[in-house]
This record gives sequence, structure tokens and C-alpha cells, in this order.
Amino acid sequence: MSEKKLKRRSKIKLWAGNTSTVFSIMLVLFVFGLLMFVEYHSYMATHAMQEHIAYQLDLTTDATEEDALALRDELLQLDYVKEVDYISADEAARLFAQELDEDFLTLLDSVNPLYPTLMVTLKVNPNPQYNDKMRQTFKEEVDDYALVESITYHEAMINDLSQIFYKLSWLLVIFMILLLLVSVALISTTIKLSIYSNRYTIKTMNMVGAKMGFITRPFLRRSVLYGFLGALLATVFMYASIYMFNKQFHLAVFHPRYWIGYAVIIGVIFVVGIVISYLATYFSVHSHLRSTNNNEFN
Repeated sequence: MSEKKLKRRSKIKLWAGNTSTVFSIMLVLFVFGLLMFVEYHSYMATHAMQEHIAYQLDLTTDATEEDALALRDELLQLDYVKEVDYISADEAARLFAQELDEDFLTLLDSVNPLYPTLMVTLKVNPNPQYNDKMRQTFKEEVDDYALVESITYHEAMINDLSQIFYKLSWLLVIFMILLLLVSVALISTTIKLSIYSNRYTIKTMNMVGAKMGFITRPFLRRSVLYGFLGALLATVFMYASIYMFNKQFHLAVFHPRYWIGYAVIIGVIFVVGIVISYLATYFSVHSHLRSTNNNEFN
């Protein structure tokens, strides 16, 4: 076989090895990115639902509108209170009549049995234990107000949402960690094939006394490029997949309020891609050089 054909075959093998390495990194980062996307939106959805759960503070019948507005302003001073809406007894009766589609006051001789109400929504923290403590503190402080007759809220719903998000988050985190461990092994194997195609060059450099750092430097530089290209392709394919999914189901996943979160996800994808490619290459090259020095090179 001519020297020209040998060089051509060597280039084809090298190109195939490089392509398979980039593809392996891209595939891992694509799945990793989708998991982070699901984790992010599960957090945002749970956060939004929890912040829309209102605490209903029924005020005493002798509470005037000025008293209710003063109490509203006092509650808004609390750090963990997001917003407070005042609903008068007449407004509550009107809303209740709309739900019943009937004026129930005519059955009660126009006596309004409803109380003036304050609807309070609290801020939500990512830490479920902090949220539990915050809700308990809020109930204790509200009990000290003489104007508050009773407090009503959906405690079971709040606890269920917190538990669902907590369990889902841990499940996704564990799955992502396992995925990264498998990806390091997969990419390491792929890079070993690329190193094997350069085994004669490595052996020659090792025989003439080249230091390990000098031999590994080109492979490590190339690994950074592999990680960058894999992350870039993973981001493109992930964006295309999300775009098609959003177009099919008409979800508002490209709202500007999500852009910061998406930027963080993309940044993590690039960092993870470069790091795992670098580490896999580092250990693979050093393992190969150690085997060469121990006369295990074939």
C-alpha cells in the first residue's frame, strides 16, 4: 500500500475518532441539558403555584375600611409578605353571588354574613424548611392582631407542592450525577480510541525522552475543543428540540423571564462539557503513558 493511501486512511481514522468523541460529548450534554431544563421549569412552576396560594384573613365585623387598610400596610412591611389585597364585606358578597349565580342576600333579609377579608400571598424560598418556618411565623404574628377573626389557607396543598418539588428535584439531581459518571466513562473510552490511533507518535515521543506534560499538552488542548464543540452542538439541538416541543404544545417557555435561567443552563453545559472532556483525556493519556512505560504497549 502506497504512502499516500496510508496517510489518507490515517486521516480518515483520525477524523472518525474526533467525530465520535464530539458526538459522545454532545449526546451526554444534550440529555444533561434537557434534565436541567426540566428541573428549572419544575422549580418555576412550583414556585409560581406556591406564590399564588393566598392566606385568607377574615376580619371582625366591626373592622372599618381604614382599620383594614392600616393592617394591610402593616403586613406589607413584613419581609416575607409578597402582596396583600383588601376585600370588603360588600365586595365579598358580590363575588360570592357571582359564583352562585344568585343573590343570596335576598334569602337572608339583606343581612350580609360575610366578613371583610385580607388576601395575603407570601414569598417562596427554594428551601422547603425555610418556607415551613416562615408560614409558622406568619400564623403566629397574625394571631396577635385583634382585628383578625380567623385565618384560612390550603395547608395540605402547600405541603403537597413542597414535597413534590423536593422529591422531583432530588430525583433529577441523582439522575444527573449518574449521567455525568457514565458520561466520563463513555467519553474516556472514546478518547482512548483516539489516543490509540496516535500510539506510534506517543511512543516515539516517549522514547526520545519527552516529558509527560509535553506529550499530554496537545491532547488536553484538543479535549477543550472537543468539549466546546460538543456543548455547542448540544445547545443547538436542545434549543431545536425545545422549540419544536413548544410549537407543538403552545407553551410559553421562551418568555423573557426565563432568559436568565436559560443563560445559566447554557453556561453550565459548556463548563461541564469542557471539564469532563478534559478530565477524561487527562486520565486516559496518563493511563496510556504508564502502560507504555511498563512495557505494556503493543
